[in-house]
Amino acid sequence: MENIVSNKTTDASIAAKLGLQADEFEKIKSILGRTPNFTELSVFSVMWSEHCSYKNSITYLKTLPRSGSALLVEAGEENAGLVDIGDGMACAFKIESHNHPSAIEPYQGAATGVGGIHRDIFTMGARPIAALNSLRFGDLKEAHTQHLVKGVVKGIGDYGNCLGVPTIGGETYFNECYNQNILVNAMSIGTVKVGHTVSAAADGPGNPVFIVGSATGKDGIHGATFASADLTEDSADDLPAVQVGDPFQEKLLLEASLEAIQTGAIVGMQDMGAAGISCSTSEMSAKSGTGMRIDLNKVPTRQADMEPFEILLSESQERMLIVCKKGMEADLEAVFDKWDLECEIIGEVTDTKKLEFYFNGELVVDIPSHDLVLGGGAPIYDREFKQAAYYDELQSFSIDNIEQPKDLVQTARDLMASPNLSSKRWIYRQYDSMVRTNSMHTNEPSDGFLVRLKGTEKAIVASVDCNASYVYADPYIGTMIAVAEAARNIACTGAKPLAVTNCLNFGNPYNPEVYWQFVNAIKGMGEACRKFETPVTGGNVSFYNQTQINQTVEPVHPTPTIGMIGLMENLDHQTGLSFKEAGDSIILLGTNRNDINQSEYLKHIHNEAKSPVPYFDLAEEARLQNLILSLISAHKVISAHDVSEGGLFFCLVEACMNNELGFEVNAESELRKDALLFGEAQSRIVISCKKENVASILQTANSMDIEAKELGLVTNETMKFDEMDFGHVSDFINIFEHTLPSYLD
Repeated sequence: MENIVSNKTTDASIAAKLGLQADEFEKIKSILGRTPNFTELSVFSVMWSEHCSYKNSITYLKTLPRSGSALLVEAGEENAGLVDIGDGMACAFKIESHNHPSAIEPYQGAATGVGGIHRDIFTMGARPIAALNSLRFGDLKEAHTQHLVKGVVKGIGDYGNCLGVPTIGGETYFNECYNQNILVNAMSIGTVKVGHTVSAAADGPGNPVFIVGSATGKDGIHGATFASADLTEDSADDLPAVQVGDPFQEKLLLEASLEAIQTGAIVGMQDMGAAGISCSTSEMSAKSGTGMRIDLNKVPTRQADMEPFEILLSESQERMLIVCKKGMEADLEAVFDKWDLECEIIGEVTDTKKLEFYFNGELVVDIPSHDLVLGGGAPIYDREFKQAAYYDELQSFSIDNIEQPKDLVQTARDLMASPNLSSKRWIYRQYDSMVRTNSMHTNEPSDGFLVRLKGTEKAIVASVDCNASYVYADPYIGTMIAVAEAARNIACTGAKPLAVTNCLNFGNPYNPEVYWQFVNAIKGMGEACRKFETPVTGGNVSFYNQTQINQTVEPVHPTPTIGMIGLMENLDHQTGLSFKEAGDSIILLGTNRNDINQSEYLKHIHNEAKSPVPYFDLAEEARLQNLILSLISAHKVISAHDVSEGGLFFCLVEACMNNELGFEVNAESELRKDALLFGEAQSRIVISCKKENVASILQTANSMDIEAKELGLVTNETMKFDEMDFGHVSDFINIFEHTLPSYLD
């Protein structure tokens, strides 16, 4: 390869600086039959990073259930999952992380995370109709945490609002383990006609290759590598690895891309996200068994004198790579010219199965595309793992060592002020949830988040869930709970869970205890997804979520965020969480237990973080969800709200808030009062119904082997629980609504 430019001599030390291991450098030399030049090594470094290759996770990801009757593409086949929702329509959806960029530059990091996940959806030909997010921050008392919260929320809001996609829901937690390394997971949902999707393929040697959208700049260079390394005290020096977004440009790109698909000129299309041109060219070529010849001088750039590796690795936003049918170039150019977007031919598809990049007339990269990608030549590892040292210590916890508070009413008020339980209105009021007028839960809050499918009697119901404290306590059971709660939220809303996308946020995979968390989390996820018949359509793995401070490395709590969608076949099944009318009966489906493990009560009131995972039984959970769906379809339920963080009492209070009602409950239980009120044992749902339906509901529950008990009545007045008077709900609403603003305004 005499004509390859050796623009910089490389060796193992340079490879190490780019994030490659010594044996990986040797493997690259073996693949090429020579020593790579610096530009080639840079391409390998981003494509073989964890962020792109999943080299430390794919062995276990393949064990997840990946097929189902509603799936139109299997996991990993396309940019996002695709499920059949009937009437000739499909739903595309995916969740991904943008953690490290958001930790360094919260506004742009979060904004570009939103932009990137939406591009994954409309690249397939689907129009994004809804967004969700899952956020983790550190101690809210810390000024740095407050700065990060404000930046992330504004970034999400500004980008989504300008793009015109409603943010319909999400979750936010606070824990000191995220003090430096926050988590920002963004989810997008879109719809498309079946058969009208576009693949990320590069078929047809001789077909021209276009780059469309924004010009390429120096922002985001080595972003994939940045996402695949530990955050340190010096990570702010990596600020150029954070991309810069332009939502108005993305709106133009969205409309132009969907219009261009209609011309029939597009053979394949892929978003330029992580690793930029390097990734899109290699993945599209490898998928089709083809190659590409690209002239980097033809790539529109924002800055003069960009080096080849900078052009190849740039993660500048709002860009697509398109393979066009030869002879239809003018059709494609006309659409993007109409929308005033860059649209340049930069090369063509070849039959060489190699990526050949030229610069100033010289060949600067010559790499087989297959050897760069997951499923091809990218390395695969199964790391050492061992049970975390803390695990046995958690099992020694005993509820008997926790003294019950003398004033449970005041305890309830104190608990309501926990940032994890308090209202997130300060956050979501900055998001436009009503644009496109399809959001259905704004005035009628529900456990799942609904978006109507216009022209039908159907709705998509979505949920994002993960209590990382549960997963920390037991990765296997904790992750099963995350899947179960996502499904439970959807079921309580009146929809059947369909499929899952995941965002797996963990520490350094070279840490055996972190890898133990990961392996067991995957096992738990797989078992739960098989039980609920919700196959995993894809998602994202984010390792290296930890921070080095004063030579001490602390991984975040394992946080396998579950993004789940369900289908509501009839809009009249929509079920909110709020009590509607005084005199209605309140029923608990499921069993109260003497369990305060990992509860917000235990952590916030007693400052005790070391306890096992709360009670959970997968078979029992599945029966409970079948029960609630049966009752809703029979129109016997007025409201349904699952018991989760904060326990039974918090569930009841939330059900009162929207209509400012009360309750009178007599639990008739021998359990400890704090466990009864605030324990977080799983598989429980509080419903309200008309008095005449109580007997039928109890009988149905018994027939499905679920304990059910009539607790009491909805009232107009105060909230009473076992003769304890908790006062008017307005007092709790005041605490609930003002906690976050007291820190952030």
